[in-house]
Amino acid sequence: MTIELRHLRGFLAIAEEGNLTRAAARLHLTQPALSRTLQQLEAHLGVRLVDRSTHHLALTPAGHEFRRNAAAAIAAVEHALDPDRSRGLPIRLGHAWSALGAYTTVLQRRWKRAHPETVLELLRLDERSAGLASGAVDVAVLRGPAGVPDVPGVTATHLMREPRLAAVADDSPLAGRAALTLADLASLPLALNTVTGSTTLALWPPGGAPSQVVPVKNTDDWLAVIIAGDAVGVTAAGTAAMHPNPAVRYLPLTDAPPVDVILAWREPVTHPAVPDLLRLAHDVVRR
Repeated sequence: MTIELRHLRGFLAIAEEGNLTRAAARLHLTQPALSRTLQQLEAHLGVRLVDRSTHHLALTPAGHEFRRNAAAAIAAVEHALDPDRSRGLPIRLGHAWSALGAYTTVLQRRWKRAHPETVLELLRLDERSAGLASGAVDVAVLRGPAGVPDVPGVTATHLMREPRLAAVADDSPLAGRAALTLADLASLPLALNTVTGSTTLALWPPGGAPSQVVPVKNTDDWLAVIIAGDAVGVTAAGTAAMHPNPAVRYLPLTDAPPVDVILAWREPVTHPAVPDLLRLAHDVVRR
């Protein structure tokens, strides 16, 4: 059989809604019709995309992979058929926790002056690819050792390096220090963002890493355990710029390597203003 755009749109609606009834209503279809569309797609691909064993539908591993490809295909077709429509859409800049750090506001204001016809949307998404894998963003700001995500068609450019900082509660014995070393943190519980963070125990020399880890899933939870005094943290300088808090002290970490910050996007580009955004981001950082 021939796979059409309706098959891809139907699958993406199911993936986003997690429910056949809601997805069908969103597409103005009956639930049986949408179910047949999904079955046709799965039969053509020869794999199960959706796990129907629970009340709330869940994507299979193959489904997650196909969702990325389907979203990119839909975006490419829509842009090819109606490039003028794409120009009127907001351009979406994804990030997991700190956008462009201290350069974020400058980028936003300069973009608004240079491109008043196109809104720049900053989207925080608590996932490793900052929305790039799912097609939720046009460009993503990525940090840390994970680097470029393993997603088809992704291209990246290095933007800058940020110094690493230690983060401690303002009433910690370490808060009054001018700077810290990794060894200063080694005997304390360490908050680790295991989903999108730039810190791993590999920062410390063998045998010198903290023995107690407090895992968290996002920046808000990371800050919360530090403020409570339950852990210390290591982060990039962008966090101090985007998440200042009077209960947290950010201190230079003198013996930790900097964090690479990259911009990543998918080819073919999903928005015609992507090249303009990339150029402006590099210009803002250089100044």
